[in-house]
Amino acid sequence: MQLWNNIILQSPWWLLLLLVIPLLMFVRHRRRKRSGLAVIEMPFDQVNVPPTWRVMVYGWLEPLFWIALSLLIISMARPQSEHAEESVKGEGIDIFLVMDLSSSMLARDFEPDRLSVSKQVAVDFVSHRTYDRIGLAVFAGESYTQCPLTNDHEVLKEYLMGLECGAVEDGTAIGMGLAAAVNRLQNSDAKSKVVVLLTDGVNNAGYIRPATAAGIAKEFGIKVYTIGVGSYGQALSPVRRRVTGEYMFGITNVEIDEELLKDIARETGGKYYRAASAEALQQVYDEIDQLEKTELEITVYKRYKELYYWPLLAGMGLLLLLVLLRSTVLKALPY
Repeated sequence: MQLWNNIILQSPWWLLLLLVIPLLMFVRHRRRKRSGLAVIEMPFDQVNVPPTWRVMVYGWLEPLFWIALSLLIISMARPQSEHAEESVKGEGIDIFLVMDLSSSMLARDFEPDRLSVSKQVAVDFVSHRTYDRIGLAVFAGESYTQCPLTNDHEVLKEYLMGLECGAVEDGTAIGMGLAAAVNRLQNSDAKSKVVVLLTDGVNNAGYIRPATAAGIAKEFGIKVYTIGVGSYGQALSPVRRRVTGEYMFGITNVEIDEELLKDIARETGGKYYRAASAEALQQVYDEIDQLEKTELEITVYKRYKELYYWPLLAGMGLLLLLVLLRSTVLKALPY
């Protein structure tokens, strides 16, 4: 029987005896009332008993007796603390997230912009992949690894939320971004290796062609899921940048090289997705999460620590105290 947190009762049926205590209290009260012994329970201003400390202590004898009896019953229910340990066996998945940081990711067809939504959805995705190693690469006009493969997902999520456009030369080097992830995954001994590449543009920079990077990914058994993020038609996007670094916005056409992204996914055994809204992007990551399930065998070991001696000692201690009081200082009351 679970009580709270990690405290359980091994023999909870003993607690049924607690229901007998109110009945015993009622029977005892009726017997004392008939025999005239209940006078001590009356307020001191209604009887001729001086309110000395011994009289006051005497009034606590019976409640303490019932408390002691309750503690003994609880000890028979054998309270225990439960400590669980997990042993995880099996193969996790090595996943590399590749994020586009070109200025167009600040387009406001998503609320507040494409990059902010993409970061938050990626963070949610990472939170669901408890046993996988995940890394992060970014690209604009060039690419670099933001975070290598790690099991420390809290650190990875901090890196994700800290991503900003403008850190490197602007552009969309899709091939470079994919190559950065492949370079990190090629020596992985994981059973399954996956890249999730997100972009909103057309490859226009970098010295590695996307098709070349896709071929290398296929060679190393790396599956690539590609995501084109952005609405259809036109969107309010950065059109130039002031000398202060501030972006100026204007209406531009949404251009995503979907054929290229489909080819990359097809070549590596992955899948291409178009996410035209924040909700659609969330659904894309949810589907990838379902497709790439981690095969694990989890064995839970439980250790128990006996706690029954605490209520047992407390109950026995109270009973001993009551016996000592009745045989010493409360042996004769000043009636």
